[in-house]
Amino acid sequence: MNRRRFLKGSAAMLPLARPFCLMGQASATPTQNPFEPWRRGYLDLYHISTGRGNSVLAILPDGTSLMVDAGAVKGGDPAQGPARPDGSRRPGEWIGRYALHHLRPAPRQELDYLVLTHFHGDHMGDLLPDSPVASAGGYRLTGVMDVAEFLPVSTLIDRGYPSYDYPAPLALDNQRNYINFVRSRERRGLKVERLRIGSSSQIAAQHDQSGLPGIEIRNLAANGEVWTGSGETTNQLFPALGTLDLKDYPRENPCSIALRLSYGNFRYYIGGDLTCDTDFGTKPWMDVETAVAHAAGPVNVAALDHHGYFDGTGPEFVRAMRARIYIAQTWHASHPALSVLDRIYSPILYSGPRDVLATGLVEAASLADGRYSDRMLSQQGHIVVRVSPGGAKYGVIVLDDTREDGPVKARFGPFIA
Repeated sequence: MNRRRFLKGSAAMLPLARPFCLMGQASATPTQNPFEPWRRGYLDLYHISTGRGNSVLAILPDGTSLMVDAGAVKGGDPAQGPARPDGSRRPGEWIGRYALHHLRPAPRQELDYLVLTHFHGDHMGDLLPDSPVASAGGYRLTGVMDVAEFLPVSTLIDRGYPSYDYPAPLALDNQRNYINFVRSRERRGLKVERLRIGSSSQIAAQHDQSGLPGIEIRNLAANGEVWTGSGETTNQLFPALGTLDLKDYPRENPCSIALRLSYGNFRYYIGGDLTCDTDFGTKPWMDVETAVAHAAGPVNVAALDHHGYFDGTGPEFVRAMRARIYIAQTWHASHPALSVLDRIYSPILYSGPRDVLATGLVEAASLADGRYSDRMLSQQGHIVVRVSPGGAKYGVIVLDDTREDGPVKARFGPFIA
């Protein structure tokens, strides 16, 4: 079997909008298979492939826009794949341009919300050799900061505001750069908030809702605090810091923000870099992922925690989520682990069909995961989940990530929510 990058197509597809071409931001050359733009009533979820980190853009049925993360890590590691579409721009610039492209039909060409799941470079941006000073000064442009330079942002939500001292003060250069960005932009009118765990109203539709079913975005977790699944009540999984040695403080990944989007019968999960790892049972409270999955699941579509790395997407996560579609935001030879694919495809954990798509499966990972990677629907490209008005059905569309205009490579579905 061919274990190189591949993609399977399906003749079945959702009814979609008329063809769309953005002049000025995308290639002016017409595509043979253009992607149809968002339309009112649809929920679109764009998993953006840059080969340098995670980023998801959601356009809600009323046109409200939400971006989750905008990662930008340095290239040059032989375990990484190529930058997408190429290395002529910083990853955050590509993300900003991609978002503007797809937001053209929305009421406003800006981000109503930008949520940063946690303070790692592949989600918020590393300081890179070509990271310039922002136009306002005081911080440098990379990842989230590049996106905010390119597109207006109304509300920024993270896990640390306003103090950024839990579980310990942020100290890395890129983390301090982010804090400088927050302070600078806040003085200029940016609304910044700490995630309110359990809330279903902090992130809400901002435009005309007439004639549309409601959509709910539930804040599932952050900083080890997890929604119980009832009302807005939460549980704190992490012990009090005063009971721990400094070396045992919670790590950054288990502190990640997790969200669930609901539209009619449709459910979608995203959880940053949450893990199920417990250091061989010595720190059971570090398994935030399982508690989140039990509160959130089942869902129709789940983004894999921590890129599908070996320490996430545990068996209890798979058992509780019972997803039809799993999306792996991948860009490194370690994404996803063979053990993770084994769990996802296991009929022991739950019965019924399920499929996996990756934004950028590095060839080494495709070969190492050969037992399962040949079963994946797609190994390369932007992955769009398009939910029909009312949320009764959805489809998955893969877009070419080597071109900024992103022609369609394949369509899958429709699936029933």
